[in-house]
Amino acid sequence: MGQSKVLYSIGKVILLPVYKLIYRYKVIGAENMPAEGGLILASNHLSFSDPVLLGLAQKRRLYFMAKSELFKNKFFSFIIRSLGAFPVERGAGDGKAIKTGEDIIREGNVMTIFLEGGRSKNGELMRPRSGCALVAQQMQVPVIPACITITGNPKHRFAKRVIHFSKPLSPEELGLTPDGGRRELKNASNAIMGEIKKMREADRVDNKKG
Repeated sequence: MGQSKVLYSIGKVILLPVYKLIYRYKVIGAENMPAEGGLILASNHLSFSDPVLLGLAQKRRLYFMAKSELFKNKFFSFIIRSLGAFPVERGAGDGKAIKTGEDIIREGNVMTIFLEGGRSKNGELMRPRSGCALVAQQMQVPVIPACITITGNPKHRFAKRVIHFSKPLSPEELGLTPDGGRRELKNASNAIMGEIKKMREADRVDNKKG
């Protein structure tokens, strides 16, 4: 873990100026990320660069799930594991990955979950999946909605972006109880997506004014 922390810190130092130059991104609400404590960061997903952008935009170390195919190469597997990634079998009920995520939160860390369950191909928000709400329900931890908005030319691979963090939503605010059912998960998922939509609209309006 110590070596992993060092690599993560070195990675942030190296990548910060590179990503700032490439994406010219703006950060809003980084102060909403608590300095400590286990929680979930729930974001929309536009590109492969999203985990790095979310990590660079605030001070906490982030952990996130990545498709298992990325871990086949031992060297690349070592690198992305050092950056907080762990494998998940997409399209299957991967209980091991969910347990890993819960252990990460239990140890007081930030677990990043892409609310839509995959990347948006057209840049628009997709229907939220219930995985984020399920983990929040089981762990009874807060969720911080985050929104990545492209404010430059969407056809440009390295278009300008805004990384926006909302205030934490407690399980109570999301209506999540330890023994709640599917309707509870659906309502909570929609509430989280609702916060992401509000941030997205605000960032688009601000960009037009600017």
